Amino acid sequence: MSWTREQRNVTIAAYLGWTLDAFDFFLMVFVLKDIAAEFNTKIPEVAFAITLTLAMRPIGALIFGRLADKFGRRPTLMINIACYSLLELLSGLSPNLLTLLVLRSLFGIAMGGEWGVGSALTMETVPPKSRGFVSGLLQAGYPSGYLLASIVFGVLYQYVGWRGMFFIGVAPALLVLYVRAHVPESPAFKAMEKQPRPGLVKTLKQNWALSVYAIVLMTAFNFFSHGTQDLYPTFLREQHHFDPHTVSLITITLNIGAIVGGLFFGAMSEKIGRRRAIFIASLIALPVLPLWAFSSGPLALAAGAFLMQISVQGAWGVIPVHLNEISPDEIRATFPGLVYQLGNLLASVNATMQASLAVSHDNNYGMAMAIVAGTVAVVIAVLILFSRERRGVDMTQSARGVGAAT
Repeated sequence: MSWTREQRNVTIAAYLGWTLDAFDFFLMVFVLKDIAAEFNTKIPEVAFAITLTLAMRPIGALIFGRLADKFGRRPTLMINIACYSLLELLSGLSPNLLTLLVLRSLFGIAMGGEWGVGSALTMETVPPKSRGFVSGLLQAGYPSGYLLASIVFGVLYQYVGWRGMFFIGVAPALLVLYVRAHVPESPAFKAMEKQPRPGLVKTLKQNWALSVYAIVLMTAFNFFSHGTQDLYPTFLREQHHFDPHTVSLITITLNIGAIVGGLFFGAMSEKIGRRRAIFIASLIALPVLPLWAFSSGPLALAAGAFLMQISVQGAWGVIPVHLNEISPDEIRATFPGLVYQLGNLLASVNATMQASLAVSHDNNYGMAMAIVAGTVAVVIAVLILFSRERRGVDMTQSARGVGAAT
């Protein structure tokens, strides 16, 4: 199916928006040890900043989602990207741990807005038959950001230190200029803009069972991703005592696996359905667990990390399209992002929980990560069987009926 230039530009902007958002988030996971040393505290205390960032993301999803549902996806996306870039820069200027914790909380609000707004804009714009692949591409933005952070850590950390890592994180602000110049508003939003629409609370009440189910599902998904990613560099540094260069190479390998998984299962969901693709991808994690968490050499750990992220991000690659397809039309910029980030809130205890469990068992980060990953892989496989399947629904046509339905 042929694409218009506008459809390509929207996809590029949304992919880069999530990539650079994740880049700014993951820069921190490489330097927990260094921040703890400078502020004379322990790693779990600094890891609490990750918990705060994740916990504040639902507020961002709600604020920016409502703005996007009211004023449009495009202007909201520009404001959102500018906000998270500025807060990343300010994080590098933190004089103490308390200031850093406050700034990472505010960063969480900005980070929480991007995914829902960007995915709604894209899914409402691209051809329906392309949604599965584009979903995988969008979600691949997350490991792409982690990959970018891995490269920056491996190449520049020794020269710029942990503060310099945050200063580099202001770069995404340039994306605002691209969105302003090249990205149009979504057709579905234009179709809905002039029509009377029910409010958020009324719509959620009408869809309360779907909302509760989606939040529980996304809680499991967030434990799956954050439970296998956030403390992995610390696992490599603290438990295996690898140098920054080796940590960088293993993390790069991990993220290549994640990108491959997201693209493959996103595209596959177009053929076999969203639910079946998620079911298969999540269960791949189980046979991979021993290699991923309990190997000793860098090559074996890299292979395990590669395969684990094919599973994790393979399942995740279907989520942008699946949540947008099952979402009520009138709150599509709010609903997917909000349930995703509320899941994040419930899973935000993960980094602190895993770090504390590892420290209490002689720094056994592998065990702490394996317990979480194995459990939630099974939970996701069971939960997804209860989901709706709305592959290929016409979002613009559906949006035109919103006014008539109210």
